[in-house]
Amino acid sequence: MNDKIVMPVWMFGVFIVIMNTTMFNVSIPGIINDFHITADLGAWIISSYSIGYALSTVIYSRLSDSVPMRRLLTVGLLILGLSSVLGIFARDFNTLLAVRILQSAGAGAMAGLGLVMASRYIPYERRGRAIAMISAGSAMAFGFGPIVGGVISEYFGFNGLFAVTCCILVVLPVLLRLLPKEEAKPFKFDVVGAVLIILNAGTLLIAVMQRSLVWFAGSLLSFAVHAWHLKRAKETFINPELLSKKDYRKLTAIGFCVLVLNLGNLFLMPLALANLAGESAIAIGLTIAPGAILSAFLTRFVGQWIDRYGNVRFLLIGHAVLAAVLALFSFAVEASPIVILCGYLCFSPSFSATLASLNNETSRILPKQMIGSGMGLMQLVQFFGGSFSVAVCGLILAMQKSIPLGLAYENVYRVLLAVCLVSLGILLWYKQAAAKQTADALPTAG
Repeated sequence: MNDKIVMPVWMFGVFIVIMNTTMFNVSIPGIINDFHITADLGAWIISSYSIGYALSTVIYSRLSDSVPMRRLLTVGLLILGLSSVLGIFARDFNTLLAVRILQSAGAGAMAGLGLVMASRYIPYERRGRAIAMISAGSAMAFGFGPIVGGVISEYFGFNGLFAVTCCILVVLPVLLRLLPKEEAKPFKFDVVGAVLIILNAGTLLIAVMQRSLVWFAGSLLSFAVHAWHLKRAKETFINPELLSKKDYRKLTAIGFCVLVLNLGNLFLMPLALANLAGESAIAIGLTIAPGAILSAFLTRFVGQWIDRYGNVRFLLIGHAVLAAVLALFSFAVEASPIVILCGYLCFSPSFSATLASLNNETSRILPKQMIGSGMGLMQLVQFFGGSFSVAVCGLILAMQKSIPLGLAYENVYRVLLAVCLVSLGILLWYKQAAAKQTADALPTAG
């Protein structure tokens, strides 16, 4: 497989898929007005896609252990592309919501199979560069999504956003030609386990988004049933061996924290720019975009540096820079939009490097037969971290109505800084344990 061609194409596909979330954020007020619905109902245009995207990611990753990736990619991108064509003609809320759910069922193929493909077919000495490109596609989408969404919604309405996602159909024939052929392997699909993971993630995400104790109780019950299923079933959707690996558990905890930081920051920056500095939607996008552009520009260098100097070193550097930016925002976010512009110029590349290093390190410690299930579960945990972050940041802001708005935003950033320091502590714990394992293995090797 020629990864020099495959990875840029894959990065473009990830860019389209992730931007399908971020560019719809700015269209929600228009959708609410057009269909005369409540804000809570309108929010499901975003949350339904988010929940479905998270679940389809882990399902495609798990299936890749036995079903050829070319077949899974064909199914996923056709669902995403054709449902996007339908979205261009959506004229009522129910149709729009159904299209978004259909889109999410196919969108997980790009993110889920991308890390599996890189881990399976790209040599470890070049894998860091490949995974960094996938992370850069996500970073660019987070930065450009609000700009693209604002411009298209302004001139073509929300239906025009679906035309952008249709571009994913251009990616499919290119990847089908370049990806290696695989043979199907015997696989007993754990339908019960798949349903339970959907219930686990879905009920927990809804509980957080809706702040509902009833949904939270239902989620706890679904987790208890899933734990019982894992003990009784022979072949399960989530491989129990993953949960028994201490190193993997530490890395997934770091992944959760890192996405909490990224999505929390991306949620707070536009609000701070709008409410503290009075910036317009286009101005907000232009303030955030330079960080995403710089992150994409540095991709090739960051990937090379990761391959040369190692994952853990870049995880440490990335955490240090993220902590420094969050500390700056904790005390000066209301000073000027320039503070946010400069902060995100450092934050975005550091996040991309951290995520690429984390995913690369995860692929390194996993046995080959567990890469599909392991990377899929890692992405599901990461995604939930992001969704959890947005809901909690909004809740913390709502609880601070009696204090100045600038101080309220700074307090939320202090919470994110605390999460960053916790993640750094787990990383140092992981590094220490890995060093001890290496030291213990030396006498045996001798």
